[in-house]
Amino acid sequence: MTNTIIECSNISFTYEQSTVLDSISLKVNEGEFWALIGPNGSGKSTLIKIILGLLQPDQGRVTLYGEDAASFRQREKIGYVSQKSNSFNAGFPATVLEVVKSGLTRKVGLFKNFTKADEKQALEALKIVKMDAYAASNIGELSGGQQQRVFIARALVGNPELLIMDEPTVGIDQKNVASFYSMLNDLNREHGIAILLVTHEIDLVTELASHVACLNRTIHFHGPQAAYQQMDNREISNWYGHPVRRVHSSKKEA
Repeated sequence: MTNTIIECSNISFTYEQSTVLDSISLKVNEGEFWALIGPNGSGKSTLIKIILGLLQPDQGRVTLYGEDAASFRQREKIGYVSQKSNSFNAGFPATVLEVVKSGLTRKVGLFKNFTKADEKQALEALKIVKMDAYAASNIGELSGGQQQRVFIARALVGNPELLIMDEPTVGIDQKNVASFYSMLNDLNREHGIAILLVTHEIDLVTELASHVACLNRTIHFHGPQAAYQQMDNREISNWYGHPVRRVHSSKKEA
């Protein structure tokens, strides 16, 4: 039986008398790769913050592994990657390995030394995202795409079952976006990590994801990727509130 990781039930949220989210219901099961798409200002980041327990909905409920999100304590099961590309300048005094090890702070505690086992765990996480060769490099010297791989390694170092990512390709050169998403596909398929990804890269991601949710204040579509691919561009444009034209590749990323 497939276990449910995230369940949003009739979530609504209002900010300054403006409805940001209206009756959102969404379920993410273990092993699934969800692409959460929608126009700017559609409420995607707000929904992520509610799922993470950073905001409380005006109505409705979010559960993580069957527990209320606000009181959920097994945070090691969830890795979170925000929009961090290009956030470190070249002089930031931290190596790639140090950044990844910082993801173990919850386990080892603040102001405590990391062990050799912790370092090995961090190197393994870097190996998964193909950044182990840069372990001794300064994080600020890396490209945006390389930095995001490091941040994903930091999220992976605690062996999470779910990765939540909010626009992780911001600041990444377009030519590197496809390989970045291919890496996420490998994490999902080869390592069994469930993914909830907020993105504007409609064509690349929706062909890699197993499921798609289109959000613009309310959920206009949520279901398997194959069903989304059958949707008419005009209907999707109506959801977005402006013309949207999808370009399907003839071959999916491996």
